[in-house]
Amino acid sequence: MWSRTCPAGSARPESGTLAMCSPEEAALLRLEEVFSATLARINSLVFQPLLEAGPEASDPWGRECLQLLQQLHSSSQQLWDVTEESLHSLQERLRRPEAVGLESLLLLQSADRILQVHLEYIESYTCCVAVQAFQKAVKRRSEYWRGQRKALRQVLSGLSSEGSVGTALLQALRQPLAHHVQQYVLLLLSLGDTVGECHPTRELVIHAASLFGDLQSFMRQELDQATATQALWPTLSSRLRDVLCTPARRLLQDSQDVPVTVTPLRAERVLLFDDALVLLQGHNIHTFDLKLVWVEPGQDRCTFHLLTPEEGFSFCSKDPQGLVVWQWKVTQAVCQALRGKKDFPVLGAGLEPSEPPTCRCGAYTFRAEGRFCQATYEGEWYWGRPHGKGTLKWPDGRNHVGDFCQGLEHGFGIRLVPQASEDKFDCYKCHWWEGSMCGYGICEYSTSEVYKGYFQEGLRHGFGVLESAPQAPRPLRYTGHWERGQRSGYGVEEDSDRGERYIGMWQADQRHGPGVMVTQAGVCYQGTFQADKMVGPGILLSDDDSLYEGTFTRDLTLVGKGKVTFPNGFTLEGSFGSVSGRGLHTQGVLDTAALPPDPSSTCKRQLGQGVFPVESRWQGVYGAFRDFVRAGCPGDLREALLGFHVQSSRELRKSQEYLCCERTCPEDQAGRMEDLLEELLQHREPEALQQCLRKALSNSLHPLGKLLRTLMLTFQATYAGIGANKHLQGLAQEEVKQHAQELWAAYRGLLQVALQRKGQAPEEDEDAETRDLRVHSLVLPLVLPSFYSELFTLYLLLHEREDSLYSQGITHLSLFPDARLLEFLDVQKHLWPLKDLTLTTNQRYSLVRDKCFLSATECLQKMITTVDPREKLEVLERTYGEIEATVSRVLGREHKLPMDDLLPLLIYVVSRAQIQHLGAEIHLIRDMMDPLHTGGLYDFLLTALESCYEHIQKEDMRLHRLPSRWSSREPW
Repeated sequence: MWSRTCPAGSARPESGTLAMCSPEEAALLRLEEVFSATLARINSLVFQPLLEAGPEASDPWGRECLQLLQQLHSSSQQLWDVTEESLHSLQERLRRPEAVGLESLLLLQSADRILQVHLEYIESYTCCVAVQAFQKAVKRRSEYWRGQRKALRQVLSGLSSEGSVGTALLQALRQPLAHHVQQYVLLLLSLGDTVGECHPTRELVIHAASLFGDLQSFMRQELDQATATQALWPTLSSRLRDVLCTPARRLLQDSQDVPVTVTPLRAERVLLFDDALVLLQGHNIHTFDLKLVWVEPGQDRCTFHLLTPEEGFSFCSKDPQGLVVWQWKVTQAVCQALRGKKDFPVLGAGLEPSEPPTCRCGAYTFRAEGRFCQATYEGEWYWGRPHGKGTLKWPDGRNHVGDFCQGLEHGFGIRLVPQASEDKFDCYKCHWWEGSMCGYGICEYSTSEVYKGYFQEGLRHGFGVLESAPQAPRPLRYTGHWERGQRSGYGVEEDSDRGERYIGMWQADQRHGPGVMVTQAGVCYQGTFQADKMVGPGILLSDDDSLYEGTFTRDLTLVGKGKVTFPNGFTLEGSFGSVSGRGLHTQGVLDTAALPPDPSSTCKRQLGQGVFPVESRWQGVYGAFRDFVRAGCPGDLREALLGFHVQSSRELRKSQEYLCCERTCPEDQAGRMEDLLEELLQHREPEALQQCLRKALSNSLHPLGKLLRTLMLTFQATYAGIGANKHLQGLAQEEVKQHAQELWAAYRGLLQVALQRKGQAPEEDEDAETRDLRVHSLVLPLVLPSFYSELFTLYLLLHEREDSLYSQGITHLSLFPDARLLEFLDVQKHLWPLKDLTLTTNQRYSLVRDKCFLSATECLQKMITTVDPREKLEVLERTYGEIEATVSRVLGREHKLPMDDLLPLLIYVVSRAQIQHLGAEIHLIRDMMDPLHTGGLYDFLLTALESCYEHIQKEDMRLHRLPSRWSSREPW
């Protein structure tokens, strides 16, 4: 039955409503009224006097105590406010029970919120207890507080007249709250018994009773810990107290209460706080943040081990039970510190796992000597070591952001190293291995130099490009191999200031061994370098094809014995030298009797071939890919071995400012690698394979595409700009073929890894002939466009003279009408296709131009629309077919042209097609043609085209004038 009793102090409800209220609700209302009044009394009696007396300016402890009391006052105000809200909700419920349900009570509806307000008050109160804030505040107005003892006795029950005023204040601020919570629990439990099992608010009542029951346990624990902490401080020296004492810190265990021995530190006293483990050893204090303490049980019951970022030690005890207490409390304290909030209701009773995770996040400043000394690491940890992603910061301004493994930089990372000059630093965006740079990286130096390439043990090692800023006093760019931080092996250096490019061997950061020097003026040198200086005889080729063989100085001045061969065949052999201000002087023999050399052989002298074996030039590029394949193509090493892509210089600057590097899709490399390998397995047939390779080579993220782009970079660094010299054409041509061969080998390596991952048998090794056929038929046509611009430029320069003569011949032949050109070329008249032409009334056959063999002419012009040698040959084959088709139509029957008839007709078509630089086109096709076509139809047709090209260059083609006997008025 519900009570009809009306609560004291409340408005009398209307008749017939009291039956709906329970006695527990009425008791709760009275409880809230009493507690609210008590809080108001405490506010006026305790807080106002405490806060009115401010501390002296020279008393830092007094100022801190005042702040704690202000915080406690604020918490008390919140507690008062929420009590008033609860009181109001109870009054509404009892005034209108038919309209306001039990679930509307604030105590049930917002139990968690009320709990949180209580917790904040308890925390503020225990902070004051731990540092004796009440006792210190009372001392400043001791006479006043002695006079208030009687008033305090009215608030408190059982207050002794002999206790100190500080103790009275402690009781005044704690006892009412403890009684209030106790009554909450009793009344809520009683209310839960009264409410039926199926009542909708039963769960709310049980939840609230449970929360406040837990709050009782929490209060007892917090008061015990605060009291123990307060008792600790007088036992320590003032120095230790100043270091360790903070209001929020609580003592959980003291080795003076439960003895324990710590080795190897031999601590005299061990203190376990809720945030730190402290070992006292003489005057030394060893403090360990609990967030970075790992607990490892010992193999026996007498020991357990603790691991910290820089130290490890063991806890031992003769009392197994005492050791269990220590191990349990340390473990739970670590868990609590990691969660960032106190366990509720008591230590170790949280809902989360009671074992701390081995992987965590935290910050720590290293103290021990070493690379990390005084550096602060913030990030992920594993068993006492940085492991995962984190940030290192040194006092001198160095910063490192990236991946760590077992305490060392490992994986991708960005490091800033400040330099002496203001606002200048070196920025390293690299892959790291066990603490040092290893693998691919991009480094920007305070000198404005940029290095993109590979490292090993922190030094440049392998292939890399070092480039200075364009505005540097001496702009340089080196592309090539490095060894232990120095240029070593094959490399290319461009000196923009001097207008020179060196292609050759290096050792210990100096030019050493065979090398080729190319200048912007077109002068080339080939010889031997030693310690950055030219030694011994060499070859010098000038732009006009003069050849000097002998010795000369660093700036290519002729000196010593030598021989000059001029383009006209004359030779000068003797001793050469130079005098300042007087130019070059020589003493020797000039031979003018020699026959003029073949101009084509003179201008086509090639440098570097045989001196730098093509297969050994770019081993640093190929080697990194081979290492990747040899390791089984692991996704996590893909960037380290194959490099990563940064979009622009702006992105590089951004990465310095924000210590980040927006690489293209660095995550999930392993999954993508699986897909790429699977795709290779699915496309192994020749036709499908070529499409697969085309797709891979065009993708900058594919391993093959990355390799191709690096090779393009080396090719441009060697043969573009200053390197565009006709005497390097042979060097470039064989390099392109080698790149195609290496890319095929790279594909084969990836395929073998794919087969191995699927548990399938590897493919058998290819013989040299099969490999060459595959390279020329599948790979070379796909990679040639990537090198075509620089390569074709070299062919243009090499065949510039012949193409000039050819162009003159084409110009003269274009003046001929069709009929006269056919006659001039001795094409048999029965093969002339004039009868196919449709003329207007004003046209005459003798004056028709560019109409004969038009389909063949248009077909041949398509040769310049592709860079693929095979496709160019196919164009030539179709052109031949169009010529034969036209002749067959003229004769009215199928006709196969013999060479004697084909050559003049082909010359006619070539002259009308007017293809520029035909010589360069022909020689590139010949050099890059599939060996499979040698001796076949394509070889025959290309030979025929070469003959046409040579005929058109002849003088009689270029100087011929139209016969005067041919009159424009003469009918055909």
